Amino acid sequence: MTNGNNAADTRTARDGVSVPDWKALFAFPNSVNEYAARITAGLVVVLAVATLLTGWGWGLLLIAAGFWLRVLFGPRISPLALLSVKVLAPRLGRVKLVPGPPKRFAQGIGAGLTTAAAVLFLAGAAPAAWALLVVLIVAASLEAFLGFCLGCAIFGYLQRHGLIPEDVCEACNNITLRRL
Repeated sequence: MTNGNNAADTRTARDGVSVPDWKALFAFPNSVNEYAARITAGLVVVLAVATLLTGWGWGLLLIAAGFWLRVLFGPRISPLALLSVKVLAPRLGRVKLVPGPPKRFAQGIGAGLTTAAAVLFLAGAAPAAWALLVVLIVAASLEAFLGFCLGCAIFGYLQRHGLIPEDVCEACNNITLRRL
């Protein structure tokens, strides 16, 4: 049985052996703090701009790894998300809960963009890699500074058009472009 406390929860198999609760390990919060998400996006912007300005291609892999950690494990393992959720957002003293699935979808887009940028960079196509990084910087800046999650808007569009099932996010069935 799981106790629901953390990703390291275990359950007892039929033979009495404790096994990891894989569903809990790969769980993403059903709702997330909008302010923590915006802070994480701001930290991504800082890393991405630093990577772009220095031309340090390994920064692409670092950013991609962070996105993949957030997509696969939610905020439990990602250093940027942990900093945002556990340290920076609590200092604001404000919480605004928003649906988690669109944020996970947006993180997936970031993971895809930065992975593609890293592959392009390693393949010798640095200008194309930097172009993808600029797209990421724009999208993350919209989230961080204006509170507009482009990936969430895409999620809502896809859900309204039946490409993402309604049961993926019941709270999102009527998601629209949000204002500040």
